[in-house]
Amino acid sequence: MKPEELEVKAAAELAKQQAMDVRLVCCSSTGCQSSGAADIVARIKSDLAEMGLDGKVQVGGTGCMGLCSKGPLVRMTSKVHEDTLFSEMTPDLASRLVTEVVAPIARGEKVADPVGPLGAHVMDLHAAFFAMQERVVLSNNGHADPEKLADYLVHGGYQGLRKALTMSAEEICQEMLASGLRGRGGAGYPTGLKWDFARRVESDVKYVICNGDEGDPGAFMDRSVLEGDPHAVIEGMMIAARAMNATNGVFYIRAEYPLAVDRVEKAIRQARQAGLVGRNILNSGWSFDFDVRLGAGAFVCGEETALIASVEGKRGTPRPRPPFPSVKGLWNKPSCVNNVETLANVPRILLKGADWFAAKGTEKSKGTKVFALTGKIAHNGLVEVPMGITIREIVETIGGGTGTDRKVKAVQTGGPSGGMIPESQFDTPISYEHLQQLGSMMGSGGLIVIDDQDSVVELARFYLDFCVDESCGKCAPCRIGGTQMLGLLDKIVAGEGTEEDIANIRMIAQAMQKGSLCALGQTAPNPVLSALKHFGSEFTERLKKPVAAEA
Repeated sequence: MKPEELEVKAAAELAKQQAMDVRLVCCSSTGCQSSGAADIVARIKSDLAEMGLDGKVQVGGTGCMGLCSKGPLVRMTSKVHEDTLFSEMTPDLASRLVTEVVAPIARGEKVADPVGPLGAHVMDLHAAFFAMQERVVLSNNGHADPEKLADYLVHGGYQGLRKALTMSAEEICQEMLASGLRGRGGAGYPTGLKWDFARRVESDVKYVICNGDEGDPGAFMDRSVLEGDPHAVIEGMMIAARAMNATNGVFYIRAEYPLAVDRVEKAIRQARQAGLVGRNILNSGWSFDFDVRLGAGAFVCGEETALIASVEGKRGTPRPRPPFPSVKGLWNKPSCVNNVETLANVPRILLKGADWFAAKGTEKSKGTKVFALTGKIAHNGLVEVPMGITIREIVETIGGGTGTDRKVKAVQTGGPSGGMIPESQFDTPISYEHLQQLGSMMGSGGLIVIDDQDSVVELARFYLDFCVDESCGKCAPCRIGGTQMLGLLDKIVAGEGTEEDIANIRMIAQAMQKGSLCALGQTAPNPVLSALKHFGSEFTERLKKPVAAEA
């Protein structure tokens, strides 16, 4: 494919879409699929065919539209009415949508109020949940079909790669540095700097690796991006490859994400057939291709050196650094490991410019962040917000609070590696630095809401138990320290703990933070320590009560 053919194909698909009277897209992510999205699409197509309207209405799937608690969702776009989002759809409701709304519009009949017949199922796209979001990574969700390359091209797909092919490796790294993009997997390391380190290492073979081993309880951001916009991640990896002169790409995706794996593999095949992946990409003389490897469900393989060991067929355990993967990574070759969301940002940044991205967010935390809102929250789902927004705005305004008469007590950010943040600190802006100051972290973007009926002691124990179970056991501070700390928490939960046990928990936590080999052990104490810091009284209330002396 020649570079100019991208515009030709995009224009042809856009003209095809614009020729339709109505366009219906149904969420095809795992959540909505599990609620019957495929049956809804099948029913819509069947009804339209029976009415002879399948040539006037386009029907397809799309990525997660965010409001997972109200799925399956169907979005309608037409020439005569503004976009309308229908929630909690069923095949029977889909038939009503076709008969009472879509068919009249497609026939040219005047429909004064397209939402009237299904008013109870219409979501207000101007409501805070949607209006306060700023979608960059999720910008194609609700508009493009993740299984169609042509849809991705309509929305500027592979134009970032086209631009990268005209730039030097150093120029691409500098553009990423200027944008302020930081790793969205948790550590927040500057992406451009990471690429530049790998660029400077001389080697005949280099690897760029996508870390899709999302394992935090309650987290589904990366899965949703891989399912909803796989071409964006592929394009981001290819731009990263140009920046560091990499020769091969590897997707490492959890085997528990079968739909994400299927979509990525399909997107790679489509891109290869179109000449966007493989040999002589866009007639540039440059060649690059991908492998897809499945993770076996070990949380520790989210750590880059453990991930690399797993790709090599070894037991997934971390190794000491240095040397860092940028010097000695996969198969002892220079390698760069980037998170899914990080890579999905890259094509947009290169296409729209570093200044465009840097204008969003805070001074040190640029751009947007995707969060999975779960727990005791009214609007459970996926959101993308600008850095600098407050926790309160996310939880209360976008998320709608608990949706009950119960009050929000705290949130847990960063999963098992993060910490609990009390409601009194909710006016804190979302940024890497601010969350660290509160004893938590950004992590990959899980945000679990805790209400006033939840026990933070038991929740802290749950996260520690998870980390103990997921420890690879290689280093003593994590293997032994985690088990000892869990035993002390068990005593406290059972009402048999003492003040000395709490002191020992703090001592063990310090040893784990300083002595553990990787971030799993170093951060495992965080939920416990943050709970002790902000909710210490709940721990003391659980302690063993002294026996009253006899009179």
